[in-house]
This record gives sequence, structure tokens and C-alpha cells, in this order.
Amino acid sequence: MSKEFVPKLLTTLRSGYTRQQFGRDVMAGVIVGIVALPLAIAFAIASGVPPEKGLITAVVAGFFISAFGGSRVQIGGPTGAFIVIVYGIVQEHGLAGLTMATFMAGLLLIAMGLLRFGALLRYFPHTLIVGFTTGIAVIIFSAQINDLFGLRIAQVPAGFVEKWPVYFRSSGIDSTSAAIGLGTIAVTVLSGRFIKLVPGSLIAIVLATVASQVLHLPVDTIGSRFGGIPDTLPLPSFQAVDLGTVKELFRPALAIALLGGIESLLSAVVADGSIGGRHRSNMELVAQGGANMLSALFGGIPATGAIARTATNIKNGGRTPVAGIVHAIVLLAIMLVAGKWAAMIPMACLAGILVVVAWNMAELHGFIAVFRTSRHDMAVLLATFLLTVFVDLIVAIEVGMVLAAFLFMKRMSDVLVLKPLTDPGNQGDALLESELGRIPKGVLVYEINGPLFFGAAQTFVDTLKTIGDGHRMLILRMRHVPFIDATGLHRLHDIIQTLRKRKVDVQLVEVMPEVRGALLRAGILSADEQSATMEEALARVKR
Repeated sequence: MSKEFVPKLLTTLRSGYTRQQFGRDVMAGVIVGIVALPLAIAFAIASGVPPEKGLITAVVAGFFISAFGGSRVQIGGPTGAFIVIVYGIVQEHGLAGLTMATFMAGLLLIAMGLLRFGALLRYFPHTLIVGFTTGIAVIIFSAQINDLFGLRIAQVPAGFVEKWPVYFRSSGIDSTSAAIGLGTIAVTVLSGRFIKLVPGSLIAIVLATVASQVLHLPVDTIGSRFGGIPDTLPLPSFQAVDLGTVKELFRPALAIALLGGIESLLSAVVADGSIGGRHRSNMELVAQGGANMLSALFGGIPATGAIARTATNIKNGGRTPVAGIVHAIVLLAIMLVAGKWAAMIPMACLAGILVVVAWNMAELHGFIAVFRTSRHDMAVLLATFLLTVFVDLIVAIEVGMVLAAFLFMKRMSDVLVLKPLTDPGNQGDALLESELGRIPKGVLVYEINGPLFFGAAQTFVDTLKTIGDGHRMLILRMRHVPFIDATGLHRLHDIIQTLRKRKVDVQLVEVMPEVRGALLRAGILSADEQSATMEEALARVKR
């Protein structure tokens, strides 16, 4: 088996696993498990599914990602990035459709890993990632207003634009729910300055739950909204769906796979920088795929690597996948033992936690920094952000990638420079003549700088069309042409044929090996019509 498909757990255990590291991993796993508890519940509720779905995902997928993943410290589970996609699937296709989409996404992720797409996912533009991440953060925030302020709106519209008029037309703010929600935000943000060992979100949940029960506060809780949280792990099952539904779910499944792959590898890269390690991207994709398939079988939701929980793991001493496995076991124990108490958590408290999550996701500093770069980057950022918020995340990713690709091609075509090294009066470029001697009369020398691909091919054609009939030879110096594609070959062939009809010969000079091979395979020029140096080309002209 190739080393890139060996789970990091096996590598770390074989390299010598000490009792001291085991203790640190257990402590980190316990802390991360406690941190993950409120997030798993909150992400599930925000996605439009029962709270236990988030816990099941964190347990099952979290265990699998750590046991079989390609990162030493990755913590997997449900994340805020999936809320928008999952909510849309549930609204349109129900829980059965979500199960199928999650399973299909797992298959796609495994295929990506086996096809070694791990390196390719790094080519997603940073502006695209910032755009849809900030857009998702805005959507998550807007979805919490009802519970955060206790508006008690029975059916909140799914669309971002449609939500806000409904909010403003509501009967009014419930002061008790608002106090719990805003207090949760304050405790979550500020407690970290004074208490380092216990996460602020857990402190806020304990305080809000105890206060609501002791004081008998009239607020919605998880139990009143969804019923109790099961104290058992369900048996795996799979609901059959028809082929038509599979076709409808392919785009959402692909979006889950791409988003999960990007986020997991981004989290792994950040973790590598913190511990000085190196993850196996393709093995990580395979593990993420298997985790999502397993999560679907147990009735869970999509999972991926969680950057914040991974960072918490590292900060508390976790250095091997054992910490992630312990985190999953801790969550399972809490689910089996303390599920009835989790049902007492006020909905306003969970809304406050998700507001903090949305703020941390927003990457406002990165969003603003893009405005100090080029207008092309700004266009990709704004298009992705606005489409995510006002249209659909899937559309945003598709349009953002296409726009980024077109703008990249525009930039690359602008890089192509085709400049004459001899002027129209045939006096000869001073530098060229100082190197090579006087250029013979009737010889035109051009130098091409940049890739000759389909985006720049027309510029190349338009420039060479200006060559007059007074020349008998064109020398194209190609020492700075790194590659040429099929369109570039086609345009070059057309130019050569046109010039030959006008009795103008063509010599290609200083062609890079990759480009020379492409020219010979395409049969555009023979080896005799390509010169290794300018001196050799001019010697042929003189002969």
C-alpha cells in the first residue's frame, strides 16, 4: 500500500507511542469533547434537524475521521459551513434526501481521494473561500434572530431576504429570551479571558440552563421544541430512494463533498503549521468520505474537519489521532448518560452560541483585506458572497469558480507579450545587434514572453497579422514560453501557413523542451525549422 493511503493513527502508533503522550491525548480529547457538545447540538438545530443528529454525527464521523484520517490532530464532526446546504436539502427532500445526499457526498470524497485530488483542492481561490464563508456566517446569524430574541415565530422563511420583514412584523421581543441569548454571547466571549480550562460556551450553557430551571423561566428549550434527546445510539439503516431523487441530489452532494474536502484540508494545513507536521491529503479525503457514509447510515448529517475544535485539541496537548477518538467516546458517554439534561438547554442560549460561531466564521479581516488587492479578486469575493447570501451556496461556488477561472485566464493572457526585436525600418534593435551582429535585411525577429494558450492566442494572431509583405523570414524567439496548448498550436499553425503563402519563412528559436515536443507531435514544424540559438537561426538565414 502506498504510504499516502496509510492512516496517521497507524504511523504514530508504530513510531513509538509513550504513556505521557497518551495522557495528554486523553486530556485533550475530554476537553474537545466537552467543547463539541453544544456545537454539535446547535449545528443540528440550525440545519433543521433534531439535535441528536448532530451528536450522532460528532460521535460516529468524529471517531472514523480520527481513526482513519491523514492528519495527526484533525477533529471531525458537524460544522457551521454545512448549515445552509443541509437546511436547503431538508426543506426540499426531507431527512431521507439528506441521508442520501450525505452518503453520495461520502462516495464522491472517497473517489476524490483515490484519484489523488487532494492537491487539486488547494487551487480553490482564497477569495472564493472567504466569500462563501462570510456569506454562510451572515446566513447563520440571520437564522438565530427568532430564538435569540424570543420572537416565537412559528415558521421562519428559508430565504435571507424573506426572513427580515417577518422579524420586523413579529409581536415583539421576549425580554427573558433576549437576556439569556445576549448573556450567552457575553459569557462565551468574555469568560475565556479569565477561565482557560473550561470553554466559554459550556459555562454559558450551564449558567443558562440552571437559571431557566431554578427560576422556572418561560423560555423554549430543546426538550420543549424537539422532545428529549435519545440515550442510545441508533442502529445503522439506509432508506431506499429512486433514481430521480439521486439525480436531483447530485448537485447538493457534490457541494457537500467539495465544501467538506476544502474545509478538512484547510483545517489540516492550519494544524500542520501549529505542530510542524505534514498531513496526507488523499488519505484525509478517503477518511472524510467514509465518515460521511457512516454518518448517513446512522442517521447523521455531513461532517468534515473542524478548524476551531482542531485548534482546541492542539492547544490542550493533543498530538495523535487518539485525542480525536477520545473526543468521540466522551461525546457518546455524555449522550448516553446526560441526554435528559441536555434537553433542558434554552433555545436562546444555543442561538447565542451560534451568533458567536457566525462572528468567528465571518473572517471580516480577510474580507476587508481583499478590497486592498485587485479588482478581479474583489469581483470574485463579492459575487461569491452575494450569491451565497441572496441566492444559493451551490450557485455561489459554481459561479465563483467559473468567474475566478475566467479572470485568471484574462490575467494570463495579459501576461503574454509579443515584441519586435527589429523595428519596421529594419535598422535593427541595438541590443540584439550588439549580441548577434547586424540582422540581415528582410528578417523580422519577434520575442514571445508568456504562455501561448487559448486565452492569449488571439493577441498573438492580431500582432503577427501586422507583418508586411516586405519580409522574407520571421524568427520567433520562444525562450520565455513555458507552455502551449491546443489553441495556441492551432493559431501558430494558421499563422505559419498564412506567412508561407506570402513567401515568408518561419524559424522558431530557443524553444523550451516541453513546447518543442508539443510542436513536433502536432507536426507544425520539423526539427529543421527550429533552431537552438539565435546565432544558429541567423546563420541559416545567411546561408
